[in-house]
Amino acid sequence: MPVTALIAAVSLTGGTAYAEPTTPVGGEALGSRGMVAPEGVKKPPKTKATSYVIADADTGQVLAAKDAHGRYLPASTIKTLTALTLIPKLDKNRKIRPSHNACNQEGTAVGLTPKGTYKVEDLFKGLMMSSGNDAAMALAETNGGVAKTMLDMNAEAKRLQAYDTVAKTPSGLDKPGQSSSAYDLALIARAGLANPEFRRYTSTKTANFPAPKGKHYQISNHNKLLWRYQGTIGVKNGWTSKAQGSFVGAATRGGHTVLVSIMRHEGYFWEEVAKLLDWGFSVKGKVTPVGELVNPLPAGLPAPQQQASAPATQVTPAAQPPLLDTAAQKQTDSTKTVGSVVIGGGLLFGLIYLGYGIRRRRARSRF
Repeated sequence: MPVTALIAAVSLTGGTAYAEPTTPVGGEALGSRGMVAPEGVKKPPKTKATSYVIADADTGQVLAAKDAHGRYLPASTIKTLTALTLIPKLDKNRKIRPSHNACNQEGTAVGLTPKGTYKVEDLFKGLMMSSGNDAAMALAETNGGVAKTMLDMNAEAKRLQAYDTVAKTPSGLDKPGQSSSAYDLALIARAGLANPEFRRYTSTKTANFPAPKGKHYQISNHNKLLWRYQGTIGVKNGWTSKAQGSFVGAATRGGHTVLVSIMRHEGYFWEEVAKLLDWGFSVKGKVTPVGELVNPLPAGLPAPQQQASAPATQVTPAAQPPLLDTAAQKQTDSTKTVGSVVIGGGLLFGLIYLGYGIRRRRARSRF
């Protein structure tokens, strides 16, 4: 058997070399653009998502997938990588005063003001609960700036073997060249859920957020499944007009955890995601997996040769995705955001403390 060719890929920090595989990470079947599912059980429920992964978060087994490695604009689901990268680097009790640049970020905001002082922990709550683009920028600046944070995030993606992921912004606002995949979102979420702090931020339903003069207001998590689906433990949803809907989340029932990620969904996806989770729980431990979520790489070691985790499966080819750069460059939508209230986004969390965090701006990222 010939040895699989590997392409050397040097990470953007520290010169650490990782060998990027030329075969699909997680198994040959996951390279298909069509659906791959196990035999002998009912197929996964239909979804309008272009790409998805259903996985056993405990074992890493991929139970079913469609276009798992298709690269799409991630919108705010990239914040999972932001959090996973920065939580170990920043002292959660450190206090910062955000810049005007951070406070004036486009899109969804948790309501930061340059007059306020916030703990890093508050910023992570604003990032993962309210999907605050202002919180994302404030965290990046606290880490030494956007350029350094992008280097750190992309290095972390390589360590996780999330080779479809290229981070260009800490918030997920569309930018040419930024991408991820349903497979990578599942990898990142699984790694994140192993971190108690990450898990706490993504699973919190409501929290008090500081405002100037010792005041506070309540913020709510944008992940609707936390209220609607039994056992939900997070993680993150996202939307822009060009990325469309994206989501990665997990639920635990009977001591077992199932993870679902979707990308490029044209509309309201919550019920479909719930059905995909139901399917995952119904077949868990009963089927031959179609692939696996690989483990992170030890620092400085090359990626192992990728092998198929399951026999080849009959698939139907799917349409090619749109060009990412073209989609990002055409982003021209305008909406209004008022604190953590998203007009037209389908979620209403109430007006933020009067006089703070209210801003109107061109919004490219709603969640």
